[in-house]
Amino acid sequence: MNDGGSQLVCILVVEDDPDIRRMVVNYFDGHNIRCLSASGRHEMVRHFAQREPSLVILDLKLGRENGLDLLREIRSRSSVPVIITTGHHRDEADQVLGLELGADDYVIKPFSLRELLARVRAVLRRRDSARLEPQRNAAPARWRFGGWQLDGRTRRLTDPNGAPVPLTKGEYALLVAFLNAPQRPLSRETLLQATRMNEDIFDRSIDVQVLRLRRKLEIDPRAPGVIQTERGVGYLFALPVERF
Repeated sequence: MNDGGSQLVCILVVEDDPDIRRMVVNYFDGHNIRCLSASGRHEMVRHFAQREPSLVILDLKLGRENGLDLLREIRSRSSVPVIITTGHHRDEADQVLGLELGADDYVIKPFSLRELLARVRAVLRRRDSARLEPQRNAAPARWRFGGWQLDGRTRRLTDPNGAPVPLTKGEYALLVAFLNAPQRPLSRETLLQATRMNEDIFDRSIDVQVLRLRRKLEIDPRAPGVIQTERGVGYLFALPVERF
């Protein structure tokens, strides 16, 4: 299973009930989140072979197949986040075992689609924060992207012509968060968490910070090609980044 972290968010629903599959897929699609479905192991493995999803919603009761066995198989090959679904409150033993096997969360049927979406977003935020944390605490680095260069030791940004471009503390922290996760969609909550150490980020929304950063990086901020908006997710830094 390949790492799909650099690609757009994609949720895989593994559920043998076609009505539930259709309901979940349609709901997520309606919230601008790509969602695929599988009725069992065979289709699940096929999806993983094509592209590792950002998160798996896995039913533990899959007819003749055991969802816990599928969870073991996923965990033997991948660290992709998994939310398990169970049919009854009395399935507590399966819920506990699922969490012990590496599931990130669980919901009980019948579940609210709104709650399921909130749990998916929360799990993805935790994943992104965990990925950003080691980089945020690492020694200052330097980055190159599209002819630009940022020196983490001096906090000096230079444009493709070598001219310095001043950054506020909030803009610098936001840019570093993007450069540490290039070409990967990041939620607003993840970006806020990544920049929380800077006091001026509290008084302004992430959207305003992104707008100000775009004005410094983009040829045309009204048609951004560097920091792109991902509907239903957040923002994506579109350029490849070299860290040196």
